[in-house]
Amino acid sequence: MPADVTVLVPSLLRQFTDGHEELRLSVDGPVTLAEMLDVLGAQYPIFNRRIRDETGSLRRYVNVYVERDDVRRLRGTATEVQPGQEVLIIQSVAGG
Repeated sequence: MPADVTVLVPSLLRQFTDGHEELRLSVDGPVTLAEMLDVLGAQYPIFNRRIRDETGSLRRYVNVYVERDDVRRLRGTATEVQPGQEVLIIQSVAGG
């Protein structure tokens, strides 16, 4: 039975998700972070470009956590996301 994966969107990126602070993706089983971002990117292409570069890799100023685990310390965009899990995206803010 499908379950939702919840993606928490930081305030800086909400303008690219029609103001949504969380996005839900219904999945039947485990998906990779890349597959999940592909689906969300088709709906919100500018959001996708802010998260990933032209090669599909996460931009260096974007951190993504699956259930509090930094995906860079796991398998990057190949990290599996299970139904019911939460994905948190944090965009670094730089200033001078």
